[in-house]
Amino acid sequence: MELTMEFWYLLPISIAIATIAMSSGIGGAVFFSPLFMIGLGLDPKIAIGTALATELFGFSSGLMAYWKAKLIDFKLGLNLLLISVPFAILGTVYGDLVPPLILKAIFGIGIIFIGYQLYVSWREEEKEKLEAAHKKEFETTYESTLTDSDGNVYNYTVCNKNMGRMFAAIGGAFLGMISVGLAELQEYHLVAKCKVPTRVAVATSIFVVVITVLVASVGHFYEFAQEGSEVMNQVLNLIIFTIPGVIIGGQIGPKLQKVIPADKMKVGISILFIVVGAFMLYTLI
Repeated sequence: MELTMEFWYLLPISIAIATIAMSSGIGGAVFFSPLFMIGLGLDPKIAIGTALATELFGFSSGLMAYWKAKLIDFKLGLNLLLISVPFAILGTVYGDLVPPLILKAIFGIGIIFIGYQLYVSWREEEKEKLEAAHKKEFETTYESTLTDSDGNVYNYTVCNKNMGRMFAAIGGAFLGMISVGLAELQEYHLVAKCKVPTRVAVATSIFVVVITVLVASVGHFYEFAQEGSEVMNQVLNLIIFTIPGVIIGGQIGPKLQKVIPADKMKVGISILFIVVGAFMLYTLI
């Protein structure tokens, strides 16, 4: 194994990506995968596996911050994990059978779809309408109560649990196959559809993603080991810079979330997803 300083610039980039991802609950792999595929020209399977490994450390760092803040709904998270983990395994296995060109196309179309859904659900007029309906419906009745470390009390009800399970299945399969989808679809369901308080939804989503990504990453690294030392060396030369970056960004993100309005963050992220997906498809054409 030969470690080099070739990718030193990934350290500051990783800090920025992890900060954005952690403050919004969006999977960092949605930024790292295109960076590795388009910017560095890596094979999609190597790019996706490396992005997942990087996201694992970034989300684990952020998870500790949210854990200390007591914002994770563990009951909800465990229910989603029962669905997301098996489908992530399936996505990892079958993703290895998909040709690289098709894998890139699926990635591009997938994040355009996710970006569009986030944009539609977070338009200001829809947000106000949903908040008004939520207040009226749950002002006296709710299923869950959570109190964070600062003493803030969150009352909420997770609506349409079957939709949540469906998104956990689709998101888990997408995560295993193309490294993105689980965090983004869960955010759409919990925040936009059910109006779970944003900080609780983000923290719980990160808890689910960390466990699911851990399982998917093991599968990808097993495949890397089968490819030989050259592939593993390439991956290690990337993650020696990306992992420290996402660990730092993972601590900054939860603090940033308190400052930046959630609706503006989501709209910005959704537009970025659409642009990245369109650019990915353009490179294929």
